[in-house]
Amino acid sequence: MPPEKVKKCLSRMSWKLSRTVLRRGKGRNPFSLVEYLSTEYIVKTDVYQCRRSYSAKSNPYDNAVIESFHAILKKEEVYRKAYRDFDETRKSIFKYIEGWYNNRRIHGSIFYMTPNEFEALAV
Repeated sequence: MPPEKVKKCLSRMSWKLSRTVLRRGKGRNPFSLVEYLSTEYIVKTDVYQCRRSYSAKSNPYDNAVIESFHAILKKEEVYRKAYRDFDETRKSIFKYIEGWYNNRRIHGSIFYMTPNEFEALAV
């Protein structure tokens, strides 16, 4: 597909896909859509001076840490309780993270210390 047609196609996309990154592809289609971000996301990360990170195609390691945390959170907290409302859920998860996970739960990946102990070493 010629670059002009790609640009024309992108200009028709919704505002949510307003920022699109193109990468040179292989085969018949020399361009492939790799990543798209909402304008709101771009603006917020710029305002807070956050560095946006993009993993290579088919690289699962970017999300591995947070996915592991979510799995532990669900097994140790969420699936063991029946919450009445959002506020109770929020408070309970906060209590789990700040009261147990960060302060008392040891992690093999950080030399069998708690996250707070490990972070204190960096200071």
